[in-house]
Amino acid sequence: MTRSGNTFATFARRNSMLIILIALYILVAFTARGFMSIDNQLNILRTIAVPGMIAFGMTLLIIVGEIDLSVGSMVAASACVLAWLVSLISGGAFEPEIWHVVAAGVLTLAFGASIGIFNGWLRNRFMVPTFISSLAMMATLAGLANLITDGTPIESFPSWYYFIGSGRIFHIPFPVYLLLLAFIVTHVLANYTSFGRSVYAIGGNAEAARLSGLHVNRTRTWCLVITSLFAVVGGIVYSSLLNSGNPTIAKGMELEVISAVIIGGVSLFGGKGSIWGAFVGVLFLGVLLNAMTLWGFNPYAQQVVRGVLILGAVFINLIIDRPKASHG
Repeated sequence: MTRSGNTFATFARRNSMLIILIALYILVAFTARGFMSIDNQLNILRTIAVPGMIAFGMTLLIIVGEIDLSVGSMVAASACVLAWLVSLISGGAFEPEIWHVVAAGVLTLAFGASIGIFNGWLRNRFMVPTFISSLAMMATLAGLANLITDGTPIESFPSWYYFIGSGRIFHIPFPVYLLLLAFIVTHVLANYTSFGRSVYAIGGNAEAARLSGLHVNRTRTWCLVITSLFAVVGGIVYSSLLNSGNPTIAKGMELEVISAVIIGGVSLFGGKGSIWGAFVGVLFLGVLLNAMTLWGFNPYAQQVVRGVLILGAVFINLIIDRPKASHG
């Protein structure tokens, strides 16, 4: 095989999902009117902003060998906790002050971080798998969201609060900026810091990493905290979109996030993956959902097609990547 052929084969193996995403873009561009419009593309980015941010945190977490199934419930719980705190701090004011919202936001972020720290403590102190602890936390947070609100949305935000979820800067939705910021932060963490090197080393072989002097427990906990904080930010965005703390939001988001991460090439066994791959995965799901809507698919049929195509994309990714594995 020529050098150019080898180069293309290497690129295809490393960017298999990107190639699939480009193929999907071409297909939809020719079959769905309005898909390539700027407004529609910005709408796709706005739609994937929250699951995308959480997927970046989840990528670090899965690479380090852990997982968090409670992110969907965390989004709902944080939105409800934030709305409740704003009402409490402002005394139920019709138009709360900015500092009321900021103080409530800081406390909500602290709440999310404490959940990540608690899950890390269970993992490190009692060796409780994060699959189990986060599954329990998923039910707990969902119950907390309903307990705080009594099943009814809390509307306590000031009139300007809508901007976080619905505002635009230079015609670009504000959540897209949050998505970009989350991508930059996690990409830098994963690729240009000692923390990122520790994440990959621990995910590859935790015992060897420990013997090498790496802080395994601390790194795991930080990954859990980062993922929880992104989920809290997601709750803030959704509470802005709905102008309320609603306990019914983000149901099933943990499956969407994990699907995007795995589609993006992150190994469930840890030690392998990238933030860029997670972005490609979440964009693939966003484009797919948008395309099916434009094609006029029945909402229930969308779930079936989406599941089949996700499975197919994962298998294609594995097939393309197999030659690399056999030589590595």
